[in-house]
Amino acid sequence: MSEPLMSADEFSAANRLLTGRGRSPEDILRWAVERFGSRLTMATAFGAEGCCLIHMFAEIDPAIRIFNLETGYQFPETLELRERIKTRYGIEVEYVRPELNVEEYEQEHGGPLYRHRPDQCCYDRKILPLRRAVVGYDAWVSAIRRDQTADRRQADLVQWDAKFDLVKVNPLLFWTRKDVWNFIFKHEVPYNPLHDRDYPSIGCWPCTQPVGNGDDERAGRWAGRTKKECGLHVIEHQQGSGI
Repeated sequence: MSEPLMSADEFSAANRLLTGRGRSPEDILRWAVERFGSRLTMATAFGAEGCCLIHMFAEIDPAIRIFNLETGYQFPETLELRERIKTRYGIEVEYVRPELNVEEYEQEHGGPLYRHRPDQCCYDRKILPLRRAVVGYDAWVSAIRRDQTADRRQADLVQWDAKFDLVKVNPLLFWTRKDVWNFIFKHEVPYNPLHDRDYPSIGCWPCTQPVGNGDDERAGRWAGRTKKECGLHVIEHQQGSGI
């Protein structure tokens, strides 16, 4: 793992600056664009939060590279949303795929791995492709919110990501689910229709279920398991770094 691109003092200063009164996610994205330029990228799973950030990037810098980890197990509705985003914003989200397609992968493992080894499936089809995708970049933008999981509650707006060896920027960290949907409705942001069918959080179809009234919004992810993260945003410390 490489040394952080920013010092601890620089991270602290950036977080103080960006958590100042009146600072918006757009302000944080503008800071990231100015600080990292073409060496900034964004990963999106086309969740509601990610669609908000794509809308913001369309106005701030539509040339920023945005990619999706196409595991081969995404819902058809998710893939169709990519085309709607392209039509609306002129932004063609790049697909980043694993080395093996689903048929090859399942043949190698004697069937679907997500049934009995979901962590390994996520590692092979999301974490390894993301590591390849961010080579040559200094920072990546994520759409996590602090109120989603215990790991995410420990995040900062700007932090060193030891797992992927680059700076991680979380513009929506202090937003709530209500903030997200207020923004979507106000700006008519395209979103996944599965959200209207009781899927507040959407991942791969084998590991995502609709949730009941009053359930946690991530209750449908890997339902019946303690696992609630694919691994991209799980804490991995190195010299004081965060998730």
